[in-house]
Order: sequence, then C-alpha cells, then structure tokens
Amino acid sequence: MSRRAALRLAAAGAGGAAVAVAGQPGAANAAAKVKAVVHGRIRQSIMGWCFKDHLDAVALAKHCREIGLVAMEGIPREAYPTVRELGLEISLVGSHGFKEGPCDPAFYDKAVEKMRDGIEVAAGVGAPSVITFTGMRYEGMDDGEAARRCVDAWKEVLPLAEEKGITLVLEHLNSRDDTHPMKGHPGYFGDDVDFCVDLIKRVGSPNLKLLFDIYHVQIMNGDIIRRIRQYKDYIGHYHTAGNPGRGELDETQEINYPPIMQAILDTGYTGYVAQEFIPTWDDPVEALRHAAALCDI
Repeated sequence: MSRRAALRLAAAGAGGAAVAVAGQPGAANAAAKVKAVVHGRIRQSIMGWCFKDHLDAVALAKHCREIGLVAMEGIPREAYPTVRELGLEISLVGSHGFKEGPCDPAFYDKAVEKMRDGIEVAAGVGAPSVITFTGMRYEGMDDGEAARRCVDAWKEVLPLAEEKGITLVLEHLNSRDDTHPMKGHPGYFGDDVDFCVDLIKRVGSPNLKLLFDIYHVQIMNGDIIRRIRQYKDYIGHYHTAGNPGRGELDETQEINYPPIMQAILDTGYTGYVAQEFIPTWDDPVEALRHAAALCDI
C-alpha cells in the first residue's frame, strides 16, 4: 500500500467510516456513505471554485452533505436556493475581485458598490460574511494613500454591514507564488497578514475582520498557530490548502492541520473553516473526504 493510500484509509477510519475488507464487494461504496465529519466541532465549508472543473455547485453540495460539511461558498449565486434546500448554509458571499480592490482609485467606486451588493445578498440568504480585498499594486502607487483608500472604502460600507448584521472579511493573499493564477497573487497589496490586521484596527469596527487563509499565511508569514492566538479577536473566517502547491492536505505538503484546527478551537472560534484546496487526486470527492476527516478533530 502506498503512503497516499494508507493516508486515505486512515482518514476514512478517522471519519468513522466502516472498516472495509480488501476486495470485499461493495465495501468501498458502503464506507463512502458514512460521514467523514463525526465530531463537527469545526464547522467546515468548501470554496466551490476549486472543484468547478470536476463538479457543478449542486452536485458538489450533495457530496458535501454526505461527507458532513455544513456550508458552501465561492459558488454561483443562482445555486444558493438549491444548496440551502439541501440543508447547507452559505458561509461567505463574494463582492469585488482581488484584482479590483479599493487601494486603486480606478476600482474604488466599483469595490464599494460590489461590497454593498454582497452585503444585501448575504443578508438575504442568511450568510454571516462578505469577502473583501485590498486590491493590487499599480505603477506610482503611494502605500500610505493606498492604505487610506482601503480604510475609507470599508468605512463607507460598514454602516450597511452593521445594520444587516454582516461581517466584512479581508483576505490576506500571498504574492510569492507565481506558478498559477490562483496559487499566488504577485503584486497584491495586502500580502502581509500583520499589515492587514493593522488596516482592520484602523477601521475599528467589529464588523470588519480578517479572513485568515492558512495557506497564504504559511507562505508569506508562517508562525501560524502563534498568529491565530495573537489575532483571535480579529479573525472572522478561515481557509485551508496544502503548501506548496495549494493541493490536498496530505503528506506531500508541509502544513500540519490537526494542531492548527485545535488552536482555532482553543481561541473560542465558532465560525467556518472552508476547504480551499485545488484537488489533484484522481477522485476529487475522496480528496475532500480526506480533508474533512483530517480537520474534524
């Protein structure tokens, strides 16, 4: 048995799957119907864009429900009603893209408009959060002015967020990985997690928090558990992925996820942790099942 196969079998056991005798007809199918998430202390979601080349949002939602995830995000808005009918929550609503954030005056107004729209949509579907980004560096940019524009934009939309009971979550992204458009974002202004927290502090609203993407923080800053403890009062959402490569949370990558999940729980966090890895295994649903079981501490 390969290391990967052994890890998958261990994950199935950790998730409470029935023990299958090798070669037994139907054993794998029977095990697959057992939820991978049995403890549920971590409220797991999934970023649907990672699986869009394999499954549409509704098909993915059915697998998420079977595995034991409780929510979805990063899916088309037209899929929200069906996903909710299947018993899953919407954990995060999109707004402006990471390339078109308010640090750039060319995108300031559009970012504000998109955030307001996202807040209204989130309130309508019972989602707690809307994502936001700083935007990208541009030629001749003054960092101080760019930071001020970000703060001004968030202050502009936060009265609506506070009225609707929605939290804006600012995602920190890595600017180091240039191998793939969604594995890294060279030129992203908010590529230092400490700086992102500083921006949040400047705004001074409980309705603006940090989206702590474990993958991006590992690449740019590291010291993940200490930062989780340090910034626990400012974190409103989490994302996962393996590093390097933004693949599965398996033995080919360097982040040790179970103690990180425990650290998150120890802070008293009760929000969502969304799986945001790009599947590379032959069976992407098996990859999701493995990640869900690993994070179900």
